[in-house]
Amino acid sequence: MTESAQEEVEIVDSKDASRYEIRLDGQLAGFADYRLEGDVITFTHTETDPAFGGRGLGSKLVAFAVTDVRSRNLRIVPQCPFVAAWIKDHEEGS
Repeated sequence: MTESAQEEVEIVDSKDASRYEIRLDGQLAGFADYRLEGDVITFTHTETDPAFGGRGLGSKLVAFAVTDVRSRNLRIVPQCPFVAAWIKDHEEGS
């Protein structure tokens, strides 16, 4: 996923760290921690580095993570307020 010619955004599921990570030009810009138990994934904390603020990276990160876990047929428990708000705002009525 590329933002512009100058900024490259990469989002990955870092399974060993139990978190999704978003990188901007190779630098860690944010993450969404999770706990996976069977077919249930609980998002516990989401954070973006203030140095990368105002670019919508947190929303991009959560959108990617939610799409990924839905494709794996996992049930989401949004313990993290940011993830809960994102799901409410983007998936109402679906």
